[in-house]
Amino acid sequence: MEEIATQNPAGEKSVQKGPEGLTPREIVARLDNYIIGQNKAKRFVAVALRNRQRRIKLPEEIRDEVAPKNILMIGPTGVGKTEIARRLAKLCGAPFLKVEATKYTEVGYVGRDVESMVRDLMAVGYNMVKAETQETLRAKAEPMVEDALLDLLLPGSTGKKSKKTTTPAKPNVQILGNIFGESAPVQGSVIRIDVPKEGIPVGDAADELENAAEDDKAKNEEPVIEMSGTREKFRQMLRDGKLEDRMVDVVVHHQPRFGMEMLSGGNPADFEEGIAGLQEMFTGGRVHKKNVTVREARLILMEETLDRITDSDKVADEAKRRVEQSGIIFIDEIDKIATKGGEGDRQAVSREGVQRDILPIVEGSNVNTKWGVVNTTHILFIGAGAFSVSAPSDLIPELQGRFPLRVELEALSKDDFRRILTEPKNALIKQYEALLNTEGVTLKFSDDAVDRMAFIAEDVNSHAENIGARRLHTIMETVLEDLSFSADEHSGETIVIDSAYVDERLKGVMQNQNLERYIL
Repeated sequence: MEEIATQNPAGEKSVQKGPEGLTPREIVARLDNYIIGQNKAKRFVAVALRNRQRRIKLPEEIRDEVAPKNILMIGPTGVGKTEIARRLAKLCGAPFLKVEATKYTEVGYVGRDVESMVRDLMAVGYNMVKAETQETLRAKAEPMVEDALLDLLLPGSTGKKSKKTTTPAKPNVQILGNIFGESAPVQGSVIRIDVPKEGIPVGDAADELENAAEDDKAKNEEPVIEMSGTREKFRQMLRDGKLEDRMVDVVVHHQPRFGMEMLSGGNPADFEEGIAGLQEMFTGGRVHKKNVTVREARLILMEETLDRITDSDKVADEAKRRVEQSGIIFIDEIDKIATKGGEGDRQAVSREGVQRDILPIVEGSNVNTKWGVVNTTHILFIGAGAFSVSAPSDLIPELQGRFPLRVELEALSKDDFRRILTEPKNALIKQYEALLNTEGVTLKFSDDAVDRMAFIAEDVNSHAENIGARRLHTIMETVLEDLSFSADEHSGETIVIDSAYVDERLKGVMQNQNLERYIL
């Protein structure tokens, strides 16, 4: 295993951002940090991820023949199905999308068509690669943003002498008033003087601005703005943060969001957005001014600069490659589109139609997106459902065959609830302790309190609807409701939550012997 974990594919670039050398055992260990129990499901997804890494190392002639083994997770809500898939995608840095099967309709009906899930996944991949690319370009963009701010704060201060006043190349921001103060105008300046007195720099900043203006006036021999020395002083002041609160007007350009697939889909909202984007595309997009501080203007300019220097074609190509080779689509509530044997109503026919539309996507087909055609052959699909009313056998046979790996997740027990409350990195008790600590309240849970809440969660799930670990959220909120409301009155105190405290908060409910009515 160690040799496999360290071997690199010759001449191949990995499409994964995450730790590609992890073994299945190490993947399961990583998942254990956030998910309690469900070891069988963890093993299945760990092997699926590892097989992707193995596939990349195969010779090209056989690599395309190895398709991912899609997984069908069966179990009640709240036992970790979605969390396993989401953590797996985060672990390997793969584009991940969670969809609900009930939101899709058969082709020809009003609603979302199943191909939109691939387009949404491509959008996730594009944004992921774009963010990574722009992070590497940020150092290059910073001096460009600084120069843009200086050009707009000091028009004509680039050092080039010219008797003609020229318009800055990129007038995204213009100052609203005299930056030197009302008492120190500069000859030949095109800066408008209409800033209220409260906007004028005070203290050291005002002195430096006034001195810079006097120096520049003494050197000004032509009716042009010659402020190279002032520009450098402004640059230093900008770096020192002395101009961060200056109010400026930022011209914001909104790029139209448009793709032909938006007009061809069945979703009316997508169609309307596509029409609006098409109109904006012909009119050059929407442009409006925002009155913001230099601090906010820097963020806007940085975003525009990064968009300008980012090669969108390369980003789209990498995103498409990453989506096709390592994308994961999690289809939740797939049991809701299963048809029980003997059903003949229109609703059952519609659900079967959705299954038949999903089938070619899972099998492998080409889907048009605004970033190009995406092939779904090697996208990993993970289906999930409670299957409390229907069964996996109620799915059409062709779709059943496309989910060869099936794993049944176990219902959570008292011990599982106790571990969920305390062990994971994002454990509920840790979350509430951190939240109340912001108010100066030190919260501590005794072991008997944790046992009591775990017992109540298991008992309610067994008598009412089984909603898994989500039951703990409502129990915790019920127990800590009064304390959360009056936390500011207990600042500096240490409050211990024990079993008696839990029983006291649930006393009225427990006396009625109808706990499930209140904790839903």
